[in-house]
Amino acid sequence: MSDLLKDFSDPEVSPGERYERGLALKKAGLHKAAIDQFEMATVDLPLAVKAYAQIGLCYKLSDRYEEAITAFQKALKAAPASPKETVQILYVLGRTLESLGRVAETLEAYRWIRRENAAYRDVGERIERLSSRRPTVAAKKS
Repeated sequence: MSDLLKDFSDPEVSPGERYERGLALKKAGLHKAAIDQFEMATVDLPLAVKAYAQIGLCYKLSDRYEEAITAFQKALKAAPASPKETVQILYVLGRTLESLGRVAETLEAYRWIRRENAAYRDVGERIERLSSRRPTVAAKKS
């Protein structure tokens, strides 16, 4: 583990190595250190999508949902992702938005997934459940 934590600023360490270190740190529960490694990996365009997605997952695991959403959005805007990667990122983005009660944005993500892959996970059920939700009124005064 000490090898993973030393030489963060070493320019000899490739973005690919940074990404791999980030995965190991994330697995060890060291989310902040993992995010640092993933951020350094984003300079490599082919890795940027995966690195931003991993940053989002680390933030989500740390209950920092707003930062997770931002990272997932960066992943979607980064170098072209495969359709499979895009669907996976949209799903975790949707789940994160859903956990914050942001129904309209969640539905937008899930509906995009359904257009790409109608049978993906539980997206159909989630869309149905969220679509049938009535807007909540803070306090009815009748």
